[in-house]
Amino acid sequence: MSYFAAAVVRDDGDWTAAEVNLRGATDIDEVADRLRDVDQDADLSLLFVEADDTYLVIMRLDEGEDLRVFGSDSAYAEESRLGALLVGDLKTSVTGLDEVDEPRPSGGGEEESEQPAVDPEADPVGDADLLADLGISAQKLLSLCAEEGLLPADVTAEICQVLGCADAVEELREV
Repeated sequence: MSYFAAAVVRDDGDWTAAEVNLRGATDIDEVADRLRDVDQDADLSLLFVEADDTYLVIMRLDEGEDLRVFGSDSAYAEESRLGALLVGDLKTSVTGLDEVDEPRPSGGGEEESEQPAVDPEADPVGDADLLADLGISAQKLLSLCAEEGLLPADVTAEICQVLGCADAVEELREV
């Protein structure tokens, strides 16, 4: 299974991107260490792992601590060793949705249709709310992952566009 792993780190408001090699990683803590190694002083570090144009995993560290992980589909854990390492230990339910689902107005015909449905084939896992403070709500992240025709690279590009680091990630793809 092939993958692309890009770290984007923010230090003093500036974003930097770097490709991260995950080969030989033995556990999620080692992957987090490799993300920390991109910039030890970063206030925010994100790692986007795209696998076989099918799966997306996003990891987040705030000031090098408090690891949070989201996976677009739990099936990735069954498909590869790297998938098992990244999302195998995550709960099967997605966190961050309770806050999104509760405010729905009752009897809202048009309002309800604005809530995108999650792909019934996919089983997202982890913390879908990990980018909410950066402008990507849990519902938005889930809808991007479920949108027909969008590849993990497209989802990463959309998120990075909102964050302001899309050009840096695209430069990594061109190398």
